[in-house]
Amino acid sequence: MTEQGIQVFLAVAETGSLSAAAQELYISQPAVSRHIRALEEELGCPLLLRGKGCRRVELSEQGKAFVQIAEKWRQLWLEAGELAAGDWERRLRVTAIGSVSTYVLPRVLKNFLEEDSRRVLTFHSSHSDEAYDWVAQGKADLALISDPMAQPQVETVPAFRQPMLLVAGRENALPERARPSDLDPAKELRLPWNPEYDRWHAACFGPSAVPRAALDETALLEPLFALGGAWADSWAIVPAAVAEVLEREEKARICRLEEGPPDEIIYYLLRPGRKSALTEAFLACLDRELRSRPFLQSYLTGRELNIT
Repeated sequence: MTEQGIQVFLAVAETGSLSAAAQELYISQPAVSRHIRALEEELGCPLLLRGKGCRRVELSEQGKAFVQIAEKWRQLWLEAGELAAGDWERRLRVTAIGSVSTYVLPRVLKNFLEEDSRRVLTFHSSHSDEAYDWVAQGKADLALISDPMAQPQVETVPAFRQPMLLVAGRENALPERARPSDLDPAKELRLPWNPEYDRWHAACFGPSAVPRAALDETALLEPLFALGGAWADSWAIVPAAVAEVLEREEKARICRLEEGPPDEIIYYLLRPGRKSALTEAFLACLDRELRSRPFLQSYLTGRELNIT
């Protein structure tokens, strides 16, 4: 089993085509076929379902099961390469949900790297379920998420909490102190923060409420509020870290919402027994950032950080 064979198989699985995989990897289509056949002979089972005249290929049941194994092989080769390059003990791989990566982490990342110029950081944005997979598979050393799950291969620890705040566009006439009954669901910019928020939202507005826009990227709020017109008459309920930026940039104003949703808790994820000195250093930088933000309550404050 070779590294190139694994790369070829994953390219075929992702593109669904031998020719597309060949183009992606800059090799010939016959070379792709040879690598796949070699893998099938070594494993003793078919990985692809081949049909005459079909441009696209489908994975067999064994092929579908082999995708996750191949991903682990690829990650191990990457880690081995980093070890050979001599930066294994200096590299930290972090992933986080979008609202945290955009509105909490920029200065954390900056301070972490400036503390020691030898450090190497790899960062990816992800959803909570993806972050669990990344940590469980060893693709990330640390993750920050909002939707905790039961995953025996991953340790889930509270990092900080923040209130969910109501923000109104510049042309929205909402009072400074509002209740859910004051909010028009047709003017909402809706994001799915976590299951607790979804339950609160359904109780207040009903499960069939239709928002002005349903978004899955927090960063879209700033440009939408800035567009003017109907967008400036919108409202949204967002974590405090997001609300702070929207108000500071004069994209929206914060209104006090009575009977609002529960606070959002952000958790950090680790593989059990894999808390390194770099991880501790990153959490220390995060703690300092949280303590500088009035709306954010750190659960890291007072921890005994073992930084060596």
